[in-house]
Amino acid sequence: MASITPRDIAFDALIEILEKGKMSHLVLAAVLRKYAYLPKQDRAFLSRLVLGTVEYVIREDAVLDRFSKIRCAKMKPPVRTILRMGVYQILQLDRVPDSAACNEAVRMAKARGLSGLSGFVNGVLRNISRNKDALVFEGPEKYCLPPWMIGLFSRELGNDRASRMMEAFFRPEPMTVRVNLDRALPDEVRDSLLAQGIRAVPIYGDGQVLALCGVDSPDRIDVLRDGRASVQDLSSSLAGDAAGIRPGDTVVDVCGAPGGKAIHAADILRGTGQVIVRDISGQKVELIRENIAASGFSNIRAEVWDAAAFDPSLEEKADVVIADLPCSGLGVIGRKPDIRIRSTPEKIRDLSALQREILGTVWRYVKPGGTLVYSTCTLTGAENEDNVRAFLAACPFSPVDIRGRLGTEFQEPSMAEGMLKLLPGEHPCDGFFICVMRRNDE
Repeated sequence: MASITPRDIAFDALIEILEKGKMSHLVLAAVLRKYAYLPKQDRAFLSRLVLGTVEYVIREDAVLDRFSKIRCAKMKPPVRTILRMGVYQILQLDRVPDSAACNEAVRMAKARGLSGLSGFVNGVLRNISRNKDALVFEGPEKYCLPPWMIGLFSRELGNDRASRMMEAFFRPEPMTVRVNLDRALPDEVRDSLLAQGIRAVPIYGDGQVLALCGVDSPDRIDVLRDGRASVQDLSSSLAGDAAGIRPGDTVVDVCGAPGGKAIHAADILRGTGQVIVRDISGQKVELIRENIAASGFSNIRAEVWDAAAFDPSLEEKADVVIADLPCSGLGVIGRKPDIRIRSTPEKIRDLSALQREILGTVWRYVKPGGTLVYSTCTLTGAENEDNVRAFLAACPFSPVDIRGRLGTEFQEPSMAEGMLKLLPGEHPCDGFFICVMRRNDE
């Protein structure tokens, strides 16, 4: 029996993602754990093939509709998946010969009992290969985004900024970690990473946030296993720094999975104060607890709680409340490509309403004079600035001038009003929104 190949594994993963609606990052993480024995080169190709096929699926389907007599939507799911993988390799992977992409697609079709369609698969892909240099992509096919999303970005950001950002979504983002300064110094962490063959490039905060090059399996990185550093995007780290947390504070993180911001808060507290981090499900909280255990911090505890439900025991108990709320995730499209095809205007509307509901609950945990940090990993006005304006009009809070809290790297005019919007293509991080507000003294 022939051994399973990275393409075979990718096919199974893509069926789960594109045909059954599962999230790409969860499926791929499970696959990489299952096939951890594969050589590093095979794991890298597998990851790229899965995420790339999802990332470019709008373009792939458009190309297939041009060259196939059968519309992509009418194809059998296994055939559609094999063809999408083939188109991705032909159009996007220069190191894969087109002949190999075609031959492997035919092999996969036959191996899955689709011998009668192998000629169709071969003909479509070879026709695309012959004509690929003449293909021109515009609009949704160019950016691999639905028309409504392109229109939204253009209206809110302007055509030029929107174009730069949408192009930046295609650029691979490195894995980033934040050094836990209560546990280690940045130079020590960089030396440890280098000893494992991982180059770390400082990108913020005197080396506290590092971009990593040469990562294969994060589970095997020593500084993450022993708590000297934590996986966290730069944008998420900025939310913790903007909060102005001080030693002795009580910090409540109301939607905290997987725990990065809460662990950052515990690090800032240097063993003082307390961090309470919550999320809605036991599974998410278990993940938080695993990350807390790895960090080694003792001034932090995780609890299961629905952020939309008021908890009287926390009323006016928190110096800082972190509300990084459920959102459409349009800022992290570069890391979670299935958002390109799953998000809808209706979901954004519903999420905006949920965010307002949660804000209307959790502000009551903030002491008079305390701080509320509202953040999302999305870029829509409905989920960000509009929610802030509605909240400030209804609740006893005022914006906090956060200029100077994020060093010299970030000096946007909006920071004077407590807000910072980070855009891929303009900032070295995911798309993100932060707003810091102070509860008025009563």
